Amino acid sequence: MLIKQAPDIAPSEITDYQLYLNRRSFLIGMAALALAPTVPTAAAAPPAGAPLPASRSERYTVDDPLTSFENITTYNNFWEFGSNKDDPSRLAYLLKPRPWTIQIDGHVARPRRYDIEELLRLFPLEERVYRLRCVEGWSMVIPWIGYPLASLIKRVEPTSKARFVEFTTLHDPTQFPGQRKGLFNLSSLDWPYVEGLRLDEALHPLALLTFGLYGQVLPNQDGAPVRIVLPWKYGFKSAKSIVRIRFVSEQPKTTWEKAAPNEYGFYSNVNPAVDHPRWSQGTERRIGEFRRRKTLMFNGYADQVASLYAGMDLQRNF
Repeated sequence: MLIKQAPDIAPSEITDYQLYLNRRSFLIGMAALALAPTVPTAAAAPPAGAPLPASRSERYTVDDPLTSFENITTYNNFWEFGSNKDDPSRLAYLLKPRPWTIQIDGHVARPRRYDIEELLRLFPLEERVYRLRCVEGWSMVIPWIGYPLASLIKRVEPTSKARFVEFTTLHDPTQFPGQRKGLFNLSSLDWPYVEGLRLDEALHPLALLTFGLYGQVLPNQDGAPVRIVLPWKYGFKSAKSIVRIRFVSEQPKTTWEKAAPNEYGFYSNVNPAVDHPRWSQGTERRIGEFRRRKTLMFNGYADQVASLYAGMDLQRNF
Protein backbone atom coordinates (compact mmCIF):
# COMPACT_ATOMS: atom_id res chain seq x y z
CA MET A 1 0.00 0.00 0.00
CA LEU A 2 1.21 3.49 -0.77
CA ILE A 3 -0.97 5.05 1.90
CA LYS A 4 -0.64 3.11 5.08
CA GLN A 5 -2.08 2.74 8.53
CA ALA A 6 0.73 3.86 10.81
CA PRO A 7 -0.51 4.13 14.40
CA ASP A 8 2.94 3.50 15.83
CA ILE A 9 4.76 6.27 13.98
CA ALA A 10 5.72 9.10 16.31
CA PRO A 11 6.04 12.65 14.96
CA SER A 12 9.76 12.58 15.80
CA GLU A 13 10.19 9.77 13.31
CA ILE A 14 8.71 11.91 10.55
CA THR A 15 10.73 15.12 10.80
CA ASP A 16 12.85 17.05 13.23
CA TYR A 17 10.90 20.19 12.36
CA GLN A 18 11.46 22.12 15.60
CA LEU A 19 15.23 21.65 15.44
CA TYR A 20 15.22 22.71 11.82
CA LEU A 21 12.96 25.67 12.55
CA ASN A 22 15.06 26.92 15.47
CA ARG A 23 18.27 26.76 13.46
CA ARG A 24 16.69 28.46 10.45
CA SER A 25 15.14 31.21 12.59
CA PHE A 26 18.53 31.93 14.20
CA LEU A 27 20.29 32.20 10.83
CA ILE A 28 17.56 34.39 9.40
CA GLY A 29 17.66 36.64 12.44
CA MET A 30 21.42 37.10 12.15
CA ALA A 31 21.12 37.85 8.45
CA ALA A 32 18.36 40.35 9.10
CA LEU A 33 20.49 42.23 11.61
CA ALA A 34 23.36 42.42 9.16
CA LEU A 35 21.46 43.22 5.98
CA ALA A 36 18.03 44.48 7.07
CA PRO A 37 16.44 43.55 3.74
CA THR A 38 13.04 44.95 2.83
CA VAL A 39 12.27 42.26 0.26
CA PRO A 40 12.96 38.53 0.77
CA THR A 41 15.58 37.14 -1.58
CA ALA A 42 15.43 33.80 -3.35
CA ALA A 43 18.47 32.56 -1.42
CA ALA A 44 16.98 33.15 2.04
CA ALA A 45 14.57 30.72 3.67
CA PRO A 46 11.35 32.49 4.66
CA PRO A 47 10.71 33.19 8.35
CA ALA A 48 8.42 30.93 10.30
CA GLY A 49 4.71 31.68 10.28
CA ALA A 50 2.20 31.36 13.10
CA PRO A 51 1.94 27.84 14.56
CA LEU A 52 -1.05 25.80 13.41
CA PRO A 53 -1.55 22.80 15.70
CA ALA A 54 -3.05 19.67 14.15
CA SER A 55 -3.42 16.00 15.01
CA ARG A 56 -1.22 13.72 12.97
CA SER A 57 -3.29 11.51 10.64
CA GLU A 58 -2.60 7.81 11.17
CA ARG A 59 -4.19 6.90 7.86
CA TYR A 60 -2.81 9.35 5.33
CA THR A 61 0.94 8.90 5.41
CA VAL A 62 3.55 7.91 2.86
CA ASP A 63 6.94 6.30 3.38
CA ASP A 64 8.84 8.89 1.33
CA PRO A 65 11.21 11.31 3.12
CA LEU A 66 9.78 14.79 3.51
CA THR A 67 10.91 17.60 1.25
CA SER A 68 12.63 20.31 3.31
CA PHE A 69 10.66 23.33 4.45
CA GLU A 70 13.13 25.56 2.62
CA ASN A 71 12.58 23.81 -0.72
CA ILE A 72 8.80 23.79 -0.26
CA THR A 73 8.79 27.54 0.29
CA THR A 74 11.40 28.72 -2.24
CA TYR A 75 10.68 26.55 -5.29
CA ASN A 76 7.06 27.15 -6.28
CA ASN A 77 4.62 27.36 -9.13
CA PHE A 78 2.31 30.28 -8.37
CA TRP A 79 1.85 32.24 -11.57
CA GLU A 80 0.01 35.08 -9.86
CA PHE A 81 3.43 36.09 -8.55
CA GLY A 82 5.35 35.27 -11.74
CA SER A 83 6.53 32.42 -13.95
CA ASN A 84 9.93 31.77 -12.34
CA LYS A 85 10.20 29.29 -9.46
CA ASP A 86 11.67 31.95 -7.13
CA ASP A 87 9.12 34.68 -7.96
CA PRO A 88 6.61 33.50 -5.32
CA SER A 89 9.13 33.53 -2.46
CA ARG A 90 10.58 36.89 -3.55
CA LEU A 91 7.20 38.58 -3.94
CA ALA A 92 5.12 36.78 -1.31
CA TYR A 93 5.30 39.78 1.02
CA LEU A 94 2.81 41.54 -1.28
CA LEU A 95 -0.04 39.15 -0.42
CA LYS A 96 -2.20 40.11 2.56
CA PRO A 97 -3.89 36.92 3.82
CA ARG A 98 -5.87 38.73 6.53
CA PRO A 99 -8.63 39.83 6.44
CA TRP A 100 -9.92 37.15 4.05
CA THR A 101 -13.32 35.73 3.16
CA ILE A 102 -14.47 32.83 0.99
CA GLN A 103 -17.81 32.97 -0.80
CA ILE A 104 -19.59 29.63 -1.23
CA ASP A 105 -22.55 29.70 -3.58
CA GLY A 106 -24.16 28.20 -6.68
CA HIS A 107 -26.30 25.09 -6.39
CA VAL A 108 -26.22 24.73 -2.61
CA ALA A 109 -28.98 24.91 0.00
CA ARG A 110 -26.83 26.92 2.42
CA PRO A 111 -24.79 29.52 0.52
CA ARG A 112 -22.77 31.89 2.65
CA ARG A 113 -19.56 33.86 3.01
CA TYR A 114 -17.06 32.54 5.55
CA ASP A 115 -14.34 34.51 7.28
CA ILE A 116 -11.08 32.58 7.14
CA GLU A 117 -10.88 32.30 10.94
CA GLU A 118 -14.40 30.88 11.09
CA LEU A 119 -13.58 28.44 8.30
CA LEU A 120 -10.50 27.27 10.21
CA ARG A 121 -12.60 26.42 13.28
CA LEU A 122 -15.37 24.48 11.55
CA PHE A 123 -13.72 21.04 11.79
CA PRO A 124 -10.71 19.47 13.53
CA LEU A 125 -7.43 20.02 11.70
CA GLU A 126 -5.19 17.09 10.84
CA GLU A 127 -1.74 16.73 9.33
CA ARG A 128 -1.47 14.53 6.25
CA VAL A 129 1.72 13.67 4.38
CA TYR A 130 1.01 13.76 0.64
CA ARG A 131 3.10 13.55 -2.50
CA LEU A 132 2.65 16.48 -4.88
CA ARG A 133 3.59 15.96 -8.55
CA CYS A 134 3.92 18.91 -10.93
CA VAL A 135 3.29 18.66 -14.64
CA GLU A 136 6.83 19.85 -15.42
CA GLY A 137 8.31 16.68 -13.97
CA TRP A 138 9.25 17.55 -10.38
CA SER A 139 7.68 16.41 -7.14
CA MET A 140 7.67 17.00 -3.38
CA VAL A 141 6.46 15.29 -0.22
CA ILE A 142 4.72 17.72 2.12
CA PRO A 143 3.05 17.51 5.56
CA TRP A 144 -0.15 19.48 4.86
CA ILE A 145 -2.60 20.70 7.52
CA GLY A 146 -6.33 20.91 6.90
CA TYR A 147 -9.54 18.91 6.92
CA PRO A 148 -11.45 16.98 4.25
CA LEU A 149 -12.97 19.21 1.60
CA ALA A 150 -15.97 16.89 1.82
CA SER A 151 -16.70 18.16 5.35
CA LEU A 152 -17.24 21.70 4.08
CA ILE A 153 -19.16 20.52 1.00
CA LYS A 154 -21.62 18.52 3.09
CA ARG A 155 -22.13 21.50 5.39
CA VAL A 156 -23.35 23.74 2.56
CA GLU A 157 -25.63 20.97 1.16
CA PRO A 158 -25.23 20.81 -2.63
CA THR A 159 -28.51 20.40 -4.50
CA SER A 160 -29.25 17.82 -7.18
CA LYS A 161 -28.13 20.35 -9.83
CA ALA A 162 -24.56 20.46 -8.49
CA ARG A 163 -22.32 18.25 -10.62
CA PHE A 164 -19.04 20.22 -10.50
CA VAL A 165 -17.19 22.47 -8.07
CA GLU A 166 -15.39 25.60 -9.30
CA PHE A 167 -12.59 27.25 -7.32
CA THR A 168 -11.54 30.85 -7.91
CA THR A 169 -8.30 32.48 -6.73
CA LEU A 170 -8.05 36.10 -5.59
CA HIS A 171 -7.76 38.58 -8.46
CA ASP A 172 -5.82 41.62 -7.27
CA PRO A 173 -2.85 42.85 -9.34
CA THR A 174 -1.62 44.98 -6.43
CA GLN A 175 -1.00 41.77 -4.46
CA PHE A 176 -0.31 39.48 -7.41
CA PRO A 177 2.06 41.20 -9.88
CA GLY A 178 1.75 38.28 -12.30
CA GLN A 179 -1.83 39.40 -12.94
CA ARG A 180 -0.71 42.77 -14.27
CA LYS A 181 -1.26 42.96 -18.00
CA GLY A 182 1.88 42.41 -20.02
CA LEU A 183 4.04 41.58 -17.00
CA PHE A 184 6.01 38.31 -16.68
CA ASN A 185 4.79 37.23 -20.14
CA LEU A 186 1.53 36.06 -18.55
CA SER A 187 -0.89 38.23 -20.53
CA SER A 188 -2.30 35.12 -22.23
CA LEU A 189 -3.78 33.84 -18.97
CA ASP A 190 -7.37 34.79 -18.24
CA TRP A 191 -7.41 36.01 -14.65
CA PRO A 192 -8.70 35.24 -12.09
CA TYR A 193 -7.32 31.71 -11.86
CA VAL A 194 -10.12 29.13 -12.02
CA GLU A 195 -9.95 25.40 -11.37
CA GLY A 196 -12.63 22.74 -11.15
CA LEU A 197 -13.51 19.22 -10.09
CA ARG A 198 -16.37 16.83 -10.53
CA LEU A 199 -18.42 16.76 -7.35
CA ASP A 200 -17.47 13.14 -6.63
CA GLU A 201 -13.77 14.05 -6.96
CA ALA A 202 -14.20 16.95 -4.54
CA LEU A 203 -15.95 14.63 -2.07
CA HIS A 204 -13.16 12.05 -2.15
CA PRO A 205 -11.49 11.60 1.27
CA LEU A 206 -8.05 12.48 -0.16
CA ALA A 207 -9.18 15.99 -1.23
CA LEU A 208 -7.95 18.32 1.51
CA LEU A 209 -9.04 21.87 2.29
CA THR A 210 -5.65 23.14 3.41
CA PHE A 211 -4.59 25.92 5.79
CA GLY A 212 -1.01 25.03 6.69
CA LEU A 213 2.08 22.91 6.28
CA TYR A 214 5.00 21.83 8.48
CA GLY A 215 3.19 22.83 11.66
CA GLN A 216 2.38 26.41 10.68
CA VAL A 217 -0.07 28.48 8.65
CA LEU A 218 0.40 28.36 4.90
CA PRO A 219 3.20 30.61 3.69
CA ASN A 220 1.97 33.12 1.13
CA GLN A 221 3.96 31.50 -1.67
CA ASP A 222 2.25 28.16 -0.99
CA GLY A 223 -1.31 29.44 -1.36
CA ALA A 224 -2.20 31.33 1.83
CA PRO A 225 -4.53 31.50 3.54
CA VAL A 226 -6.50 28.57 2.09
CA ARG A 227 -6.05 26.18 -0.83
CA ILE A 228 -7.01 22.67 -1.84
CA VAL A 229 -4.59 19.75 -2.18
CA LEU A 230 -5.41 16.88 -4.55
CA PRO A 231 -2.48 14.45 -4.36
CA TRP A 232 -3.51 12.25 -7.31
CA LYS A 233 -3.62 15.19 -9.75
CA TYR A 234 -0.92 17.48 -11.12
CA GLY A 235 -0.16 20.37 -8.81
CA PHE A 236 -1.86 23.13 -10.79
CA LYS A 237 -5.26 21.51 -10.05
CA SER A 238 -4.82 22.38 -6.35
CA ALA A 239 -6.16 25.94 -6.44
CA LYS A 240 -4.45 28.45 -4.12
CA SER A 241 -5.55 31.60 -2.26
CA ILE A 242 -9.21 30.72 -2.82
CA VAL A 243 -11.88 33.41 -2.51
CA ARG A 244 -14.85 31.57 -4.03
CA ILE A 245 -16.17 28.00 -4.20
CA ARG A 246 -19.10 27.67 -6.58
CA PHE A 247 -21.25 24.60 -7.26
CA VAL A 248 -22.31 24.38 -10.90
CA SER A 249 -24.11 22.01 -13.26
CA GLU A 250 -21.72 22.37 -16.22
CA GLN A 251 -18.02 21.52 -16.31
CA PRO A 252 -16.07 24.71 -15.52
CA LYS A 253 -13.64 26.05 -18.09
CA THR A 254 -10.40 26.18 -16.17
CA THR A 255 -7.57 28.68 -16.62
CA TRP A 256 -4.97 26.35 -18.12
CA GLU A 257 -7.56 24.63 -20.30
CA LYS A 258 -8.38 27.98 -21.86
CA ALA A 259 -4.71 28.92 -22.26
CA ALA A 260 -3.49 25.60 -23.74
CA PRO A 261 -6.22 22.96 -24.14
CA ASN A 262 -3.88 20.52 -25.92
CA GLU A 263 -1.54 20.53 -22.90
CA TYR A 264 -3.79 20.81 -19.84
CA GLY A 265 -7.00 18.80 -19.72
CA PHE A 266 -9.79 19.19 -17.21
CA TYR A 267 -8.91 16.04 -15.25
CA SER A 268 -5.11 16.37 -15.12
CA ASN A 269 -4.67 13.10 -13.26
CA VAL A 270 -1.06 12.01 -12.88
CA ASN A 271 -0.72 9.48 -15.70
CA PRO A 272 2.78 8.44 -16.84
CA ALA A 273 1.29 7.02 -20.07
CA VAL A 274 0.09 10.44 -21.26
CA ASP A 275 2.99 12.72 -22.12
CA HIS A 276 2.84 16.48 -22.09
CA PRO A 277 3.34 17.69 -25.68
CA ARG A 278 6.74 19.12 -24.69
CA TRP A 279 8.09 16.48 -22.29
CA SER A 280 7.63 12.96 -20.99
CA GLN A 281 5.60 12.25 -17.86
CA GLY A 282 7.15 8.82 -17.39
CA THR A 283 9.70 9.95 -14.80
CA GLU A 284 10.05 12.71 -12.24
CA ARG A 285 12.69 14.35 -10.06
CA ARG A 286 12.00 14.74 -6.35
CA ILE A 287 13.16 18.19 -5.24
CA GLY A 288 16.30 17.69 -3.14
CA GLU A 289 17.37 14.64 -5.14
CA PHE A 290 19.39 14.32 -8.36
CA ARG A 291 18.12 10.98 -9.60
CA ARG A 292 14.92 10.55 -11.54
CA ARG A 293 12.28 8.10 -10.43
CA LYS A 294 9.43 6.37 -12.21
CA THR A 295 6.15 8.25 -12.12
CA LEU A 296 3.35 6.24 -10.51
CA MET A 297 -0.19 6.12 -11.86
CA PHE A 298 -2.37 8.62 -10.01
CA ASN A 299 0.85 9.67 -8.24
CA GLY A 300 0.77 6.42 -6.26
CA TYR A 301 -2.85 6.80 -5.11
CA ALA A 302 -4.41 4.39 -7.63
CA ASP A 303 -5.82 2.09 -4.94
CA GLN A 304 -7.79 5.01 -3.55
CA VAL A 305 -8.99 6.91 -6.63
CA ALA A 306 -9.00 4.62 -9.68
CA SER A 307 -12.67 3.77 -9.14
CA LEU A 308 -13.58 7.42 -9.83
CA TYR A 309 -12.55 6.90 -13.45
CA ALA A 310 -13.78 3.38 -14.13
CA GLY A 311 -14.63 2.98 -17.81
CA MET A 312 -13.11 6.32 -18.83
CA ASP A 313 -10.52 6.68 -21.57
CA LEU A 314 -7.77 8.34 -19.54
CA GLN A 315 -5.76 9.11 -22.67
CA ARG A 316 -8.59 11.18 -24.10
CA ASN A 317 -9.78 12.51 -20.74
CA PHE A 318 -6.36 13.72 -19.68
